[in-house]
Amino acid sequence: MEETKKIWLDGKFVNWQDAKIHVLTHTLHYGGGVFEGVRAYRTKNGPAVFRLDDHLKRFYSSASGIEMKIPFSKKELKQAVLKLIKINKVSECYIRPIAFYGYGKMGLDPHGAPVQVAIALWPWSSYLGEKPIKVIISKFIRLHPESVISNAKICGYYVNSIYASLEAKKKKADEALLLDYQGYLAEGPGENIFIVKNKKIFTPFKFSILPGITRETVFKIAKDLKLSVKEKKITSKELKSSDEVFFSGTAAEICPIGQIDKTIINNGKIGKITSQIRDLYRKIIHGEEKKYLNWLTLVK
Repeated sequence: MEETKKIWLDGKFVNWQDAKIHVLTHTLHYGGGVFEGVRAYRTKNGPAVFRLDDHLKRFYSSASGIEMKIPFSKKELKQAVLKLIKINKVSECYIRPIAFYGYGKMGLDPHGAPVQVAIALWPWSSYLGEKPIKVIISKFIRLHPESVISNAKICGYYVNSIYASLEAKKKKADEALLLDYQGYLAEGPGENIFIVKNKKIFTPFKFSILPGITRETVFKIAKDLKLSVKEKKITSKELKSSDEVFFSGTAAEICPIGQIDKTIINNGKIGKITSQIRDLYRKIIHGEEKKYLNWLTLVK
């Protein structure tokens, strides 16, 4: 990991090496924290954060699910993100806001533990690389939608993703795919998934996935490209017979998938529709499409 100079912690800018917490921090033991993954990109007008307001909106929504009251306003956190980018003098970066129950009590009820908030950022290139990747369908299923609040980004949920990711690495794959409790396609450990069949785009329903902000972006991009996008239940057989498959996510961006288990997708190459979406996405995040400039928050 490439370190930067400062981290924002509980309202103060502290040195990277000084951003420390107690070993009995509540969330460290029980997973009851919330976080976001956000990116800032280089534009002709300087660094700009992509869909920052939407990320912060979800951040607070996730916190409400575990009855966490964040002790800072959205406006304060937004300004903290922008100032942190400026202080660290980065033109492109990955941004990680996190809110967690701190030190003060143990036990599963977090009430009474202080809520702490931190924002870190660092340079991070595309999470899964540029070329079509190899994925495996994991033996681990996505968390049951009646066991958790699926549309919340909760720290503890990601143990499920860690299991699948470790399995993928053992099988020499780049990433995993998880099915839902009914056996239909759900998502990747940290990405949403789309398939293309006969020039139409399909993606799993929202009920057992984290419906990502990049996923929503793909819907908008596809519509503007006059491409059909629909939610549906997708079987493993349908997945493997797709013309194209791609991941979406803040870290992964738009990532083509060239192999699923032993099945090669589109001869292992990026498909035409995936390429169209990725090309427009890249223009948008770099401020090259006037229509979408409202998605960018400039660092001034």
